[in-house]
Amino acid sequence: MADTPLKTAFAPVTDADTRVLLLGSLPGEKSLAAGEYYANRGNAFWWLLGEVLGEQDLAAAPYAERLARLLRRHVGLWDVIESARRQGSLDTAIREATHRDLAAFAATLPSLRLIGFNGGKAARDGRRQLSGSESRWALLDLPSSSGAHASMSKAAKLAAWRQIEGYLT
Repeated sequence: MADTPLKTAFAPVTDADTRVLLLGSLPGEKSLAAGEYYANRGNAFWWLLGEVLGEQDLAAAPYAERLARLLRRHVGLWDVIESARRQGSLDTAIREATHRDLAAFAATLPSLRLIGFNGGKAARDGRRQLSGSESRWALLDLPSSSGAHASMSKAAKLAAWRQIEGYLT
């Protein structure tokens, strides 16, 4: 395991007006290389959020603009894992994970209403970390936006992700 690379996640993208915090597990190889959340074009994250937020051109916007637009719409991003060893990008390959203190972080966001988990690994690990604080914020398990989660259509993923809308107003 020592020869497996240690991957470190990004800083949070949030502000005091964040109402919805979307949590992934750990950025994949393309994201880490680019220094951007959801940089893999096969990942539907930016498309899904663009549809949910009514900003269909979100995926095509420059990265800094995408982040600014999310914040304007009260959406924040982060990951449940701070660092881990992983060969490749699959969540199933994550080993020796160091997790974030999600409850302490979420408590610093005064407007937070919903914590959404992008995929099964994020949901399992994130819910475990938030155990005991579930009543403070709504928790929502979302189907993974990853292209590796191809068993569900984009339309079905979008229908599930639309649940976010009610927490933004």
